[in-house]
Amino acid sequence: MNTRRSIALVAAALFASVALGAAGASAAPPTQTDATAVVEWNEVAANTLAAIPGADGGAPPAFQINMGITQGAVYDAVAAIGTKQYQPYVLKQRFGAKASIEAAVATAAYEVLTHLVSTAPELAPFPGRAGLLAALDTKYTTSINAIVVAEAFKDQGIAAGLAAADAMLHARQDDGRFGPSQWVRDPRPGHWSPLLNSSGQEVLDPTPWVGGVEPFLVDSAEQFRSAPPLALDSPEYAAEFNQVLNLGRATGSTRTADQTYIAKWWQWPPILAWNDVARQLITRNDLSAADAARLLALQNLSGADAAITCWSDKYYYDFWRPWNAIPRAGEDGNEATTADTGWTALITAPYPEHPSGHNCLDGAHSTVLRMFFGDVVAGGFQMTSTSALLVAGEPRTRTFQTFSQPCAELIDARIWAGLHFHHGDVEAQRLGVNVAQYGAAHHLQAVGH
Repeated sequence: MNTRRSIALVAAALFASVALGAAGASAAPPTQTDATAVVEWNEVAANTLAAIPGADGGAPPAFQINMGITQGAVYDAVAAIGTKQYQPYVLKQRFGAKASIEAAVATAAYEVLTHLVSTAPELAPFPGRAGLLAALDTKYTTSINAIVVAEAFKDQGIAAGLAAADAMLHARQDDGRFGPSQWVRDPRPGHWSPLLNSSGQEVLDPTPWVGGVEPFLVDSAEQFRSAPPLALDSPEYAAEFNQVLNLGRATGSTRTADQTYIAKWWQWPPILAWNDVARQLITRNDLSAADAARLLALQNLSGADAAITCWSDKYYYDFWRPWNAIPRAGEDGNEATTADTGWTALITAPYPEHPSGHNCLDGAHSTVLRMFFGDVVAGGFQMTSTSALLVAGEPRTRTFQTFSQPCAELIDARIWAGLHFHHGDVEAQRLGVNVAQYGAAHHLQAVGH
């Protein structure tokens, strides 16, 4: 369905300065529209964008950018209707109070998702493209047909959604997506080098351009650059080296069975994890459409900027992974490290180590969620892993009581996986927190704030 044709004819103090809180979210003027459409289309977006092949924009950092584009447009569509509660992101146009918010949400999401799927460059085979587009058409038609309001108000909502999608897509033209690789090969000790696959070919980052993308909320990809990796000849580096040497190896590790399970459990896109948590808490807390759209926009725009900043840092520092560092320890100038030429990691990733990509996104998402709901969540929340590394009998769904719990666990989990040094994990979460705090302090704020 072409709507254009049819319509055209890490500590609590860190969060205090920008805390939004559940009470703050409910303090906005009341709305007659609940968040059902916002939640439904967020799930459609997550599932659709996750199905794009990695090199075509489905790898986690690019996936996160696409989610930011989608949720930013949905937010603008909702914020443009009726009494102005929150400042717009890019859309300046206003629409009447009786315009259908459900139609606006569905149209904005549908238009952006259709564009992203249709225009994804086929750098890797994309046999599922037609199926994704057909599923979006069906979902959109069903959603629009189910809206029971006067046709004039439905049309106004559709117009708001189209305007929001157009404004967002225009703003993101030539923004650096699918640009040149940020990697410059450097054979010196301390620098990353790719692993080889079974055919002897280098395994490279499917989206090495992410660090060159124009950010959404922060001023530049360098604004919140992480602290540099530890010096190779320092005792601190040696301690972290030996920690991952023992805990992160594929075989013969000192990990417990539970630590191995947790390392594998977290090997899935943080975008899926945290958007699902947001949907749970939006529904449980009866957030309005406006508040839910704002939460998901702040969460995913901050996540996108965390990904951009993180990938900028990764290629700026170009720091070696444990599987580079441990076999080449004889070159690091540190007497407290010893080379193990046969060392392999439990899990690998095709880009530099510092900072941790997963933890950058986790830091941003959890920061925004904490702003709305606090750290301790009454009744907890569930996370269901999609990791392909889990085997039959290993639980996929786990329950957490606070946002601090998974964030603390993730720092250890990436070490147990053999993917990261401790410093790279900690700096990554700090980066995500800084980006999210800045985004919330400068964008999508309540009118009069």
